[in-house]
Amino acid sequence: MGGVTSSVAAKFAFFPPSPSSYKLVYDELTGLLLMNPFPHRENVEILKLPTRRGTEIVTMYVRHPMATSTLLYSHGNAADLGQMYELFIELSIHLKVNLMGYDYSGYGQSTGKPSEHHTYADIEAAYKCLEETYGAKQEDVILYGQSVGSGPTLDLAARLPHLRAVVLHSPILSGLRVMYPVKKTYWFDIFKNIDKIPLVNCPVLVIHGTCDEVVDCSHGKQLWELSKEKYEPLWLEGGNHCDLEHYPEYIKHLKKFITTVERSLSSRASTAQSEKQSSDLEMPRQSVDRREKPRQSVDRREKEKPPKGPSKKSKLRITFEQHLDRTRRSVDFHEKARKSVDHHQHHQNHHQIERGRKSVDRLDRVRSDVFAADAPSASPKKSPSPTATPTKAPTAPTKAPAAPTKAPAAAPKSSSASSPKASSPAAEGPVSEDDYSASSPSDSAEAPTVSSPPAPTPDSTSAADGPSDGPTAESPKSGAVTTAKLSVVGTIAAVGFFLFSF
Repeated sequence: MGGVTSSVAAKFAFFPPSPSSYKLVYDELTGLLLMNPFPHRENVEILKLPTRRGTEIVTMYVRHPMATSTLLYSHGNAADLGQMYELFIELSIHLKVNLMGYDYSGYGQSTGKPSEHHTYADIEAAYKCLEETYGAKQEDVILYGQSVGSGPTLDLAARLPHLRAVVLHSPILSGLRVMYPVKKTYWFDIFKNIDKIPLVNCPVLVIHGTCDEVVDCSHGKQLWELSKEKYEPLWLEGGNHCDLEHYPEYIKHLKKFITTVERSLSSRASTAQSEKQSSDLEMPRQSVDRREKPRQSVDRREKEKPPKGPSKKSKLRITFEQHLDRTRRSVDFHEKARKSVDHHQHHQNHHQIERGRKSVDRLDRVRSDVFAADAPSASPKKSPSPTATPTKAPTAPTKAPAAPTKAPAAAPKSSSASSPKASSPAAEGPVSEDDYSASSPSDSAEAPTVSSPPAPTPDSTSAADGPSDGPTAESPKSGAVTTAKLSVVGTIAAVGFFLFSF
């Protein structure tokens, strides 16, 4: 029942020109399709596109070298590409856009029969050609629908959320409302634009003549009120259904609208880029201070997604802290090594100084021991002891009787004179070199010579010389021995000091 109703409505809605205003000619030299009787243009291409409903439509693409937008034009009820050819060229030049127009199925040289669903398939084929053949993006496409063409235009616009803009030229609320001003939409109605306009998410421009006799101006006004993003509409005073292109306000207002949406798109792109950068900057930063906890992310997806393991930032932070710990340990190790080397060097220098001091002290001890050992042995030789004098004194009376009376007197003087000198080394301890030289054997030998009385007889002379010959004979030998010992000890001490210093 719905298909029959649509076909019946199509008979009243579509009035394709008959015959067609143009013919397609295939150029064998260039391999291009040409529209006869129109001359070939370098910036115009004629294509035949298949649709998903099995028909084949004819499209016309006009290229502009400075264009940043592409206009997909759906023409009115009683027109084809031959009638729209010159208008498409002018719109492309004045608006500086690329423009594609197409004939519905059953219009012009397109195959099939016109119907509502065929028009939906036709505009989808044209839009697909823009994307695949000419590289147009959804954000660069402006959909333009005139009269019945507002039906497929709003149907596609409701399914494309990122379109640049939509232009509605003398649009209709629905097919049934053109004939009857009904308050609700019926199931057999066609082109239900009144229900699709709220789904369009881009700026919408509505152009309508106030004196339109085919589609009342109230259709355009109601569609503009129902649109989400309203742009300043153009209500042309005295304009009819098919002559709005001849008004100067038409091309002026249309050009202003396209310039505005192009600028707004660039501003929106920059705003989106800045928001993306700000969102990247507002990611939760990890705190450097360990006492402060890192702020939680505001992104819900991050909260819902359980962490699988440590993040890259935490790994980098752990690696950096480990590196710092290793650096500190290496510095401490070098400090300890430096301290140990300094301590060893200081200990070695101190040990060498102590060894030098010990060698000097040992030399002094050796010298003092040598002097202490030599002093007692030399003191008996300095002065004859009292026991030695009586052993030689009794021999004198055998030869001269008068000698014993004087000999004992001489013995006590020599013993008394030499006793202090003999006892002084033992009482005073070690004797220095000066003391030892002062109490030399030569001085002690002179004392018995001075104290001995002159003997007139040869025997008395020999007896008196007996005790004095001993010290005088031993004095040079003891001095030489002492000197030799001192030289040997000094040499040993010097060699020891030299060895201990190294």
